[in-house]
Amino acid sequence: MTARVYGQFCGLARAMEVVGERWTLLIVRNLLSGPQRYTDLRKGLPTIPTNILSARLKQLEEAGLVTRRALPHPERAVVYELTDYGRDLEPALVAFGRWGARTMTTPRPGEAITAESVAMAFRTTYRSEVARGATVGYEVRMGDFTLRLQIADGSLTVGIGPHPAPDLVIERLADQGVHALMTGAKTPDQALADGSVRVEGEPGLLHRFVETFRF
Repeated sequence: MTARVYGQFCGLARAMEVVGERWTLLIVRNLLSGPQRYTDLRKGLPTIPTNILSARLKQLEEAGLVTRRALPHPERAVVYELTDYGRDLEPALVAFGRWGARTMTTPRPGEAITAESVAMAFRTTYRSEVARGATVGYEVRMGDFTLRLQIADGSLTVGIGPHPAPDLVIERLADQGVHALMTGAKTPDQALADGSVRVEGEPGLLHRFVETFRF
């Protein structure tokens, strides 16, 4: 799938030859949340040209990072999903996202906030040392979309859609409500008192949530 070569015997150079093209890492980011149809990928990357999306998917397949499979009847749809080789990119994407988040305050004009971008925010802000030994499930409702976060013995899994059995549901009722919690701009008690968020379940778990996911 190599679009360009750098002519250097270096692991980073080889990696950039595979995933360094524009949009490629964002496609991988979106697929970290689970298999997606072509239309799902377009929705999660609203400004990507269709020809570029098709080309990048083909390149990722050729490189062995992504595979296609047909969903069973009655879905009649084809989904793209990461291979184990593709999933090996997750730690690198988390580290890269954490580095990039240093420059983020509020969205710039025209910037979209998607389920996949918020899912990545949870991955990058996750503090595994705080969650060590914990098992807890969160459902985070963000208006247009819902995310499920499951921590099992300190290991985090993030998906798009409702949680089947959450210990705590957190619903954003004001813009930046959850973001304010994660940045420390508001304490859990303040956010609940001013109506920025509401919860279903044990309110004390909101404090654990804030300790676990923090910019």
